[in-house]
Amino acid sequence: MFTGIITDVGEVVAIETRGSALNLAIACSYPAESLPLGASVCHMGICLTVTSLKQNADHTLITVDASGETLARTTIGSWSVGQKLNLERSLRIGDELGGHIVTGHVDGVAEIVSREDRDGTAWFVFRAPRELAKFIAEKGSVGLDGTSLTVNGVKGDTFTVTMIPHTLAVTTWGGAKAGDRINLEVDMMARYSARLAEAKAEGY
Repeated sequence: MFTGIITDVGEVVAIETRGSALNLAIACSYPAESLPLGASVCHMGICLTVTSLKQNADHTLITVDASGETLARTTIGSWSVGQKLNLERSLRIGDELGGHIVTGHVDGVAEIVSREDRDGTAWFVFRAPRELAKFIAEKGSVGLDGTSLTVNGVKGDTFTVTMIPHTLAVTTWGGAKAGDRINLEVDMMARYSARLAEAKAEGY
């Protein structure tokens, strides 16, 4: 589990294809001693398991594997060496829940329709996959590239989000632009509420 509050921006330093999967090496600032093997780290909204790690002079190098299923549902297949990544360590009992509950299980890929900057604040319009649009509600929460954000408004399959200067400065969002593809995780409560309604309608 995660909160959608980004705690580091990492960088892809190597990518290796292994059959239908990928092995990625990521440079981050988390101390190696704080990341045991098998630890879960959220990478741009995708929960990935640390398979190896090494402390270097100015960063920690971790490796993670992405399966074919992950490649099919997320943007990870388009990542390249040098790409910056929003990172978050998994939630621990007693940690502050500053965002909302994020599982790191991406539901689909959204697209940035437009970006408008006003006095350091960015106003984004996103288009969600049609099958996921029903889960996004005004004033509800949404996970975008691992970041917990509040939905300002919804119209059909598009929705708007505002990002303050701090968010733009400490995440990858400062460089986001129209046309970018974004990992989308809908709110867990919305997903289960919809499933309960479907089950009732089906007589379960």
